[in-house]
Amino acid sequence: MPFQNDAIIGKAVGRPVLRGIAWLRREIQTSPMWFIVLAAIVGLFAGASAALMGHISHGMQVLLYGFSPDLRLSELPALEPWRLLALPLGGAVLGLTRVIFAKRRAPIDAVEANALHGGRIPARDTGVVSLQTLISNGFGASVGLEAAYAQMGGGIASKIGQWLDLKRANLRTLVGAGAGSAIGAAFGAPLAGSFYAFEIVLGGYTASALAPVAAASLTAVVAATLLDIEPFVIASTIGRDIPLSSYLLYAFLGVLCAGVGIVIVRAVASAETLVRKLPIGEIWRPFVGGICLMPLAWMMPQILSSGHGAMHLYLDHQTLIVTLMMVFALKLLASILSLAFGFRGGLFFASLFLGSLLGSSFAQLINAVYPAAGLDTTNAALVGMAALAVAIVGGPMCMSLMVLEVTHDFALTAAVVTACLCSSAIVRERFGYSFSTWRLHLRGEAVRTARDIGWMRSMTARTLMRKNHTTLKVTATVGELRQKVPLGSTSRVLLIDGAGDYRGMVQTAEAYADTYAPDVPLSQLAKQTDVYVRPDMDISAILRVFSHFSVDDLAVVDDHHKLLGFVSEKYVNRRYVEELEQSQREFFGE
Repeated sequence: MPFQNDAIIGKAVGRPVLRGIAWLRREIQTSPMWFIVLAAIVGLFAGASAALMGHISHGMQVLLYGFSPDLRLSELPALEPWRLLALPLGGAVLGLTRVIFAKRRAPIDAVEANALHGGRIPARDTGVVSLQTLISNGFGASVGLEAAYAQMGGGIASKIGQWLDLKRANLRTLVGAGAGSAIGAAFGAPLAGSFYAFEIVLGGYTASALAPVAAASLTAVVAATLLDIEPFVIASTIGRDIPLSSYLLYAFLGVLCAGVGIVIVRAVASAETLVRKLPIGEIWRPFVGGICLMPLAWMMPQILSSGHGAMHLYLDHQTLIVTLMMVFALKLLASILSLAFGFRGGLFFASLFLGSLLGSSFAQLINAVYPAAGLDTTNAALVGMAALAVAIVGGPMCMSLMVLEVTHDFALTAAVVTACLCSSAIVRERFGYSFSTWRLHLRGEAVRTARDIGWMRSMTARTLMRKNHTTLKVTATVGELRQKVPLGSTSRVLLIDGAGDYRGMVQTAEAYADTYAPDVPLSQLAKQTDVYVRPDMDISAILRVFSHFSVDDLAVVDDHHKLLGFVSEKYVNRRYVEELEQSQREFFGE
């Protein structure tokens, strides 16, 4: 009986394993130290995945464009025209992936997952976004890999957290740690990665999340370093004092970057809308976009890929303002075309590159108009880099610390913080969205940050409504109500017709008033005949209806106007406060 023996042995071995897994899950749920260890492990996976994607993308570019592996695609002075056929080829491959992975909805990224889905990212979405971003960047489109880094890091964290059945707050923290650590690994900047998690993926900073997020970022950077990912380092004029007048000019640069950032985000959305109106199928759009990119890349190869090499190229040389503005315009156009025609990626590094060009141009212009200002063009480029990235991506502390980690210049970082705070304040007041949340807004989502509002989505009229309501036919009279509904038994009676359709609400106390004779039909007393809520409306929408119409109760009516139940303002308010307090306790780790 060999199979019986194998089964017995398997069960004997399996029981301790299952008990061990159950014990591990309990410890992670209850022990902060075990959760920190888990976050560190997630950081290792995130850092390794970021390094692997970076190497694959660079290898694809070396193969397709024929340059030395020691160089970057965007720092090449010129390219053979036939090499640029890689752009439409990449668009065709990307279109093929869209046929294979036919989408039923937009993929969920880390920001949306934490804001609306409690940190749950489907594995399919992680794979599709990462693959399509890798193809887009690897074939040279003007998009960065940071979207794939964050998606892979957050997706790995989400699957591990779901397998361990983590609580909602812990799962969100782990997803933030995974996404932030991947970004930190890509730049060799653990502090920037940590604050990317706090400001962009988690939507806030808490003491309970500090240790796990920091542990993940540190281990991710270690993993990426071991896999030969070079830290992103920029030389600045360390040791040079920055006068007060320069701080004021850098603050003005931050305001300028805020305006430019808002224009860029809106321009991308407008371009996407325009391209969707063209008679080009969604599958063929990347191919057409690749063809559109070819003349731009032939004129200036620096617009290709993320722009790492091009940024170093223009920071290391004192380039004329005319050239800088030309590169700015072409890089911006290339990024907009890439995204509008369906190449997958983001504007994370493009915003850094564009900001450096804008800052260097700003310094040259100020020095030409007012030579006594003496702005250093490299320092201004770094300030502009961070300020424009804040305007487009968000995260003022993330970008400020990134400059600190890539330059090790504390004096400059103070000026960067000044510009970033000015940029962030202007964007928050005048626009209110980052690039990722603006795209969610265009899809109809009420999301401005990654702050958790998913719990509100799960509390709908269907889950909040009561079904112990008293109903009468709309053709009934006041006398019938008094006979069937004793005074004090209920405060309201819901009226329906013969088909069960909702026809209004009658207050019981009003029906017992002496002003109404027993033969008066209830239809004369009916109120709120056109005021009701749908079963799929969430709690925030229900509260807005209560506030707008100043009523105490609302009927819940389906799409066919059938009465399902009712909700009371007092109960809905109490449930809202209870869940809000619970989410706050989880947010602060209580």
